[in-house]
Amino acid sequence: MMPLSPLDIHNKDFSRGFRGYDEDEVNEFLDHVMRDYELVLREKKELEEKLNNHTERLGHFTTIEETLNKSIVVAQEAAEEVKRNANKEAKLIVKEAEKNADRIVNESLTKARKIALEIEDLKKQSKVFRTRFRMLIEAQLDLINNDDWDELMEYDLDTEELKSLEPEHD
Repeated sequence: MMPLSPLDIHNKDFSRGFRGYDEDEVNEFLDHVMRDYELVLREKKELEEKLNNHTERLGHFTTIEETLNKSIVVAQEAAEEVKRNANKEAKLIVKEAEKNADRIVNESLTKARKIALEIEDLKKQSKVFRTRFRMLIEAQLDLINNDDWDELMEYDLDTEELKSLEPEHD
């Protein structure tokens, strides 16, 4: 059975019976029912339209929510990827720095050993130089302390005799 329309109410005819209802009163009541029914149908239609609008908007917001959730997941995955890459890069940098540090330490140790050997060599050379210098000075002291100096000072030379040996000048 189909729902009633206002037109169905308006066109409804009742059969007459003995001692029936007042026809004007029934028609007036049916007009009133028809107007109220039209109002109810109009309100029902408006409410359905509002419900459809709200459902549509809810669908739109649901889509936005899903998009945001997907974006958040993508952003989290991207952040994790960035974090993983940063950790890898940090480990590589640390490993490279450790290798460089080892190289620098080894080079420094090699240089330190070389300098230590050079210092030892210079010490030996300075000992040799000191010994030779001491020998030279001692030899010079021996010359100064030699008796020949005393003999030289004691040697007498007759200056008159030297004068007679000079050639004569005219």
